[in-house]
Amino acid sequence: MTKIIFMGTPGFSVPILNGLVAEGYDVLRVVTQPDRPVGRKKVLTPPPVKEAALEHGIKVLQPEKISGSPEMEEIISLNPDLIVTAAFGQFLPETLLKAPKLGAINVHASLLPKYRGGAPVHYSIIKGDSETGVTIMRMVKKMDAGDMLSQKAIPISKTDDVGSMFDKLSLLGKDMLLEMLPEFIAGNIKEIPQDETLVTYSPNITREEEQIDWNKTSELIDCQVRGMRPWPVAFTTYQETRVKLWDTTPLDETTTKAPGTIIKINKKNFLVACGEGTVLQINDLQPAGKGRLKAVEYLNGVGRTMEEGHIFE
Repeated sequence: MTKIIFMGTPGFSVPILNGLVAEGYDVLRVVTQPDRPVGRKKVLTPPPVKEAALEHGIKVLQPEKISGSPEMEEIISLNPDLIVTAAFGQFLPETLLKAPKLGAINVHASLLPKYRGGAPVHYSIIKGDSETGVTIMRMVKKMDAGDMLSQKAIPISKTDDVGSMFDKLSLLGKDMLLEMLPEFIAGNIKEIPQDETLVTYSPNITREEEQIDWNKTSELIDCQVRGMRPWPVAFTTYQETRVKLWDTTPLDETTTKAPGTIIKINKKNFLVACGEGTVLQINDLQPAGKGRLKAVEYLNGVGRTMEEGHIFE
């Protein structure tokens, strides 16, 4: 039986771990990030992968930094055949990558060499891509640069967001891994080098990137909103107060108003001018200190003083 160390952290990783266990692989340890404070009350919360591992009765390791840690030494001492990672969130030192007989492989949520890095799903939606996918690759010291073992694409719809794509890609990654692993273990997989001339990157989203630029077209702003939902959530500023945008619709309308101008207030939503004369409908938003609201709730509450001609910045 193949002995595996599994490394992952968010919900994306859970179906992949569950699939390995269901297929009978010997998962010796699960390695994940430490518990973190979550929400306004800062409740210490375990990563989803930790909860899944404990349900399976698998010992969990949670090093703040894997390199040089006692947890790394424990992993090496277990003499595993393979390390499988899926959205773990830390770089693995070369000593660890070389420890297992079969090395280490990663389930990455992009069509490599496109979008190496920590936020590939976000970027694929923000950039308005028509498809994304999963690549399973051999891990090397350089980030997401190893030879590819398997790759499949799936479409991105106009209603998909980061949450829905994570769910789809997680299930795709699980199926791909379970299909590929027996052949990989047997040494029958042809490893394909990545084309370095096609490499692009998807670093973690910065606070500056979360802010709406109303000079962009309504289509691109909608992509940004969906590409940051349900986290970190795109925002704009209205009357010097930050407002998060949760749901928007690009309209087949035009305007001559300056980008960011509120051009029409309806009973259930309102319209904002965007770049190149395009128009965006605001459906759901979240004012500072409040929860997510339908536009009609916002207009009847904290946004009741909003008027046509006011500006989002």
